[in-house]
Amino acid sequence: MPFPAVPLLRRCLLPVILAATLLAAGGCKSLGWGDDDDVPQGSPEQIYREAREKIQDGNYQGDIQRYELLEARYPFSEQAKQGQLDLLYAYYKNHAGESAIDQADQFIRENPTHPRVDYAHYVKGLVYFEGGANWLERLFRADISKRPAQEARKSFQEFQTLVQQYPKSPYATDARQRMVYLRNRLADYEVSVARYYMKRGAYVGAANRAKGVIEAYDGAPAVEEALKIMAAAYRKLGMNDLATVADNVRKTNVLPDESKQSESSGDDPWWRFWN
Repeated sequence: MPFPAVPLLRRCLLPVILAATLLAAGGCKSLGWGDDDDVPQGSPEQIYREAREKIQDGNYQGDIQRYELLEARYPFSEQAKQGQLDLLYAYYKNHAGESAIDQADQFIRENPTHPRVDYAHYVKGLVYFEGGANWLERLFRADISKRPAQEARKSFQEFQTLVQQYPKSPYATDARQRMVYLRNRLADYEVSVARYYMKRGAYVGAANRAKGVIEAYDGAPAVEEALKIMAAAYRKLGMNDLATVADNVRKTNVLPDESKQSESSGDDPWWRFWN
């Protein structure tokens, strides 16, 4: 006598259906939706429209939730693709730096020829740029020149990529201005390290650090001090000829003191955006 096929099939499918239902419910919670939240329903066009309304109202958390839901439910829809850059912006405005960087990397990786990929590089550079000092340090204008400049270096690289690969981008001008500040910031840090080496008697290290500033950050105000440190280090090492060359280069290429210029004009540098 043959076994009944239909009841057996139902018994096998029941756990699968139950698991899928629990997974869907858990997926909403993982996207930040609680039991009492009104989880958006409907088409991708409707969810995208609601997300746009949230971002226009400045409700970035609600915007993030809807864009994440849109990408989870309709990952291959045109609205999900359009929403990737909006989600990137919402992460940035919501001070979710790591999520913004991950979103930018994903967009650049998946859409290398997209006409707005320059925007992803720009926002990624902004996240690193603003990660250099916290709000308290900005308020009291703390000197961060002696702090390791990993964030500044990453920001410089992103802006450099933007300027070199997309020179006609609407964000290129601002990126170049920020690169000038970052160049000076990186040069200041390297000079502070060279100064420390001089105090410790590590003259070879001091000379190499100073040389690196001159080669990598040409035009930065710190180059003048780097030349002084290089000359002093060479003299300590008994390399008087090289010390004389460094002195001559410094004397014939005296750099203007940008900090004094900004003080005399009464205007703060453009990058002091926290004033």
